[in-house]
Amino acid sequence: MDALENLLADLVRIDSVNPDLVPGGAGEAAVAAFVADWLQGVGIDAQLEDVRPGRPNVVARLRGSGGGRTLMLNGHLDTVGVVGMDSPHSPRVAGGRMYGRGAYDMKCGLAAAMLALVAIRERSTPLRGDVLFTAVIDEENAGLGTRAIAERYTADGALIAEPTELSLIVAHRGFAWHEIETHGVAAHGSLPEEGVDAIAHMGRVLVAFEGLQRVLASRPAHPLLRTGSLHAGLIRGGQELTSYPASCVLGLERRTLPGETLEVIEAEYRGILERLATDDPAFSATLRPLLACSPMETDPQGPLATAVRAAAAATLGQEPETAGAPFWTDGATLAEVGIPAVLFGPGGAGAHAFEEWVDLESVRQCVAIYARVIDGFCA
Repeated sequence: MDALENLLADLVRIDSVNPDLVPGGAGEAAVAAFVADWLQGVGIDAQLEDVRPGRPNVVARLRGSGGGRTLMLNGHLDTVGVVGMDSPHSPRVAGGRMYGRGAYDMKCGLAAAMLALVAIRERSTPLRGDVLFTAVIDEENAGLGTRAIAERYTADGALIAEPTELSLIVAHRGFAWHEIETHGVAAHGSLPEEGVDAIAHMGRVLVAFEGLQRVLASRPAHPLLRTGSLHAGLIRGGQELTSYPASCVLGLERRTLPGETLEVIEAEYRGILERLATDDPAFSATLRPLLACSPMETDPQGPLATAVRAAAAATLGQEPETAGAPFWTDGATLAEVGIPAVLFGPGGAGAHAFEEWVDLESVRQCVAIYARVIDGFCA
């Protein structure tokens, strides 16, 4: 194995399953300590900053001579669970690929960013601007790590090292989670005159929200992100077969586009519930917000996207595709505080799947591309 394969294999060997996703998960402490120690070992000052007890971010900075832009390199330390995988933390190389949990999502990007820092540090000509490296916790759940970074640090741009198949991602969708609870009246199943069926009332909600999804799909499409979407993710209700259910709770996820606000989304939901109540005075429901994360949209002709495009073209021999992503990332958190962000990273497959792998040559290419981005953006 070469230096890149050794580093990535070391990262994959460390269990960093997010404990907020999988109760009892190992968390990020061990992998964060490894990253910080590795950086210290190559002469780059790195600090651990607890976001939650025992769950630290890693922050490192290469300081320039002054007068240049600051670039943040960002990637996440946590992974999803490993149930169903065979030897998830025993990295295996075959056919130019490395297999293992996190190899693709996204320890490959972390490894490429770390090696790019070394390449920049070893240059004889110093940068004018700074490079800020942030390896963060909890991206796979609520993004707590990058939220903490956004509160403490600033930069002129952020390159998120998520795997993108060597495409330049300048926009992605956000999401909003809500619960709707329909209220019934508990009664013995033999007494329909006394009971109100909360589950049956939720059926009307599901039909109405299916109609809203059709409306969303028919709206004018974003040039990179298509349309917003809505689906029912979870439902629970009732207590036994012999009783009328007093409550039914539905969990909804709405994928959002730039410009779609939480206020507008909730107004659509309330409008549907109010119409159902008008049609049936016995209908009663409560809407509860759970979590909302904004979409991201960065100027594809701005300084950061231009620097990434030029660096990728110089390395790959052609400009990368400029695209949008349907999923959410920490880039939106940085954009919210005024740090323009783009995504660019290696290729592979199997994020959150039983078999996960990354193309090692694409990781090597990202090392060169990230170093060139730093040169172009921070100079």
